[in-house]
Amino acid sequence: MGDIVNLKRFKKRTEREQAAKQADNNRALFGRTKSERARDEFVAERSARLIEGHRIDGGDAS
Repeated sequence: MGDIVNLKRFKKRTEREQAAKQADNNRALFGRTKSERARDEFVAERSARLIEGHRIDGGDAS
């Protein structure tokens, strides 16, 4: 015979585990310092400017 399991406790435990996993994911995504966000923004702007600088203007490029 198997052990008797309280389904309410089991459900609560699984919900807590899933909430902990979600919190870990959120910390990884949003838990960055101001300097890290500024650096990422700078890199994105720089790459956009670089691509824009290499763009060929005009309709007849050939």
